[in-house]
Amino acid sequence: MKLVLPLLIALLGLAGGLSAGHYLRPDAAPAGGGAEAAASEASAPAEATPTPRPETLPGAAPPRYDPDEKRDYVAIDRQFLVPLVEDGEVAAMMILSLTLEMEIGARDAVFEREPKLRDRFLHVMFRHAQSGAFAGVFTAGPAMRDLRGALLEAARGVLGPAVHDVLVTDLLRQDL
Repeated sequence: MKLVLPLLIALLGLAGGLSAGHYLRPDAAPAGGGAEAAASEASAPAEATPTPRPETLPGAAPPRYDPDEKRDYVAIDRQFLVPLVEDGEVAAMMILSLTLEMEIGARDAVFEREPKLRDRFLHVMFRHAQSGAFAGVFTAGPAMRDLRGALLEAARGVLGPAVHDVLVTDLLRQDL
């Protein structure tokens, strides 16, 4: 009897932990876009949030190349540095360079609103880092689609529909 009670308690604890883990685990593909939806909600006011393009949604095919469609490409001058914090200390730094694909003639708007644009981009990147998306295989398709989609929504919140895409031109993780 002395051994049965501790064994019974251990089995009940194990069964409770397994069932709690099963019911509380996150979905493989969260509804609403996961990190992209959270970042876009927090980065722009509700009335200024544009409708996402179908090609920016997770799992969507990239847009088809049209050689007749002319675009301006505007590189953001300075890189973005995003600290990755683990256990209250900076464990690594993400360094990103971005380029915006814009309508022809909209280049000046990027430079006029660059401080606001950088603020929104950093907000999105910090949320992406806090969600753990820069850990592990951070260049995997779903993680990069979420990041690009959230950056596009943030850019459209500042610059409007003249922004067609946000291109991640450099991406580096430096462990400290």
